Amino acid sequence: MRIIMLGAPGAGKGTMSALMEKKYGIVQISTGDILRAEVKEGTSLGRKAADYMNRGDLVPDEIILGMMKNRLQKKDCSKGFILDGFPRTIAQAESLDGIMKDLGIRLDGVINLEVPQDLLIRRLTSRRTCSNSSCQAVFNIHTMPPKKEGVCDKCGSQIIQRDDEKEDVIRKRLATYDEKTAPLIDYYSGSDVFFSVPCIVADEAMDKIVERFKGL
Repeated sequence: MRIIMLGAPGAGKGTMSALMEKKYGIVQISTGDILRAEVKEGTSLGRKAADYMNRGDLVPDEIILGMMKNRLQKKDCSKGFILDGFPRTIAQAESLDGIMKDLGIRLDGVINLEVPQDLLIRRLTSRRTCSNSSCQAVFNIHTMPPKKEGVCDKCGSQIIQRDDEKEDVIRKRLATYDEKTAPLIDYYSGSDVFFSVPCIVADEAMDKIVERFKGL
């Protein structure tokens, strides 16, 4: 089973990908994980990416796509995969189409997670992160608060609201998504593998996904 997961920040892509990974025994792939692995392994693409990252610049699409092509050929992708948060732009989607064609990969699903904007903002602004850089445990003040207010359950360090989790920044992130990434919905909507799922409650969304893929 080969899946692309779409959705705004806070829509639940990571949560749903993890549920599908467990249900179907397929691997979850994110660009962040690929970048870290390539840099750690010191590959040619990893060294090029590190040069950009060390300067604080965005890693160009051609490097990301080269890493993606390598990743999709690894053994753990043979049973299937979920692309979590990639592609992010029409240009990336077009290039990814070419890569998959070259590799003989056919998508089984492009899932768009639908969540009202007010709920996205509530979800994202309620996150709290452990300040200990070696822990980085994540909490939610509404749904998964720490046992002791302001203190990490795992290491006892202070938990904080990161700058990128504050409402003004969240609204900018959502505006960027609407401008650059939301057009992917139209890009994929003409495909017979595209479908949208309301993702208000994770278990209910998962039930709809399982029903859709029944028989595959």
